[in-house]
Amino acid sequence: MQITKNKVAAIHYTLRDEEGTIIDSSEGRDPLHYLHGAGNLIPGMEEGLEGKSQGEKLNLKIQPEKGYGEKDENLVQQVPRSAFGEQEVKPGMRFSTNQGGVVTVTDVGLDSVTVDGNHPLAGVPLNFDVEIVEVRNATDEEISHGHVHGHGGHHH
Repeated sequence: MQITKNKVAAIHYTLRDEEGTIIDSSEGRDPLHYLHGAGNLIPGMEEGLEGKSQGEKLNLKIQPEKGYGEKDENLVQQVPRSAFGEQEVKPGMRFSTNQGGVVTVTDVGLDSVTVDGNHPLAGVPLNFDVEIVEVRNATDEEISHGHVHGHGGHHH
């Protein structure tokens, strides 16, 4: 069976940056189950898996525009140190914004803190090693909800 719209695929993956450093991996965990065609993966990953079958292993090199987007410098801002109250703030810390976004602290000065609202992998070419371990038909409920239920998904 091939991976096409409304199929559930289970994959093992390892994500590396351009230097070969592992950023994320499913090694030692259950495979990632997802509903194909529902926008649950980055576009380049879905495109690369389209038409593939159980048992295939592939390498996907995904450019930022098909991954987490290009870095938007407008999302890098200085905020007053006082906005964080008495909390200790260090580079690398992540905070939720009042608008529902997430920012990462990139620099801490005496009076201001630089935060970046870009996804941490924005502007980064992504290198995935993928093994397809299962492909099955999605249930009507999974299709209507837009995500996987049961094993590897979630229960209502």
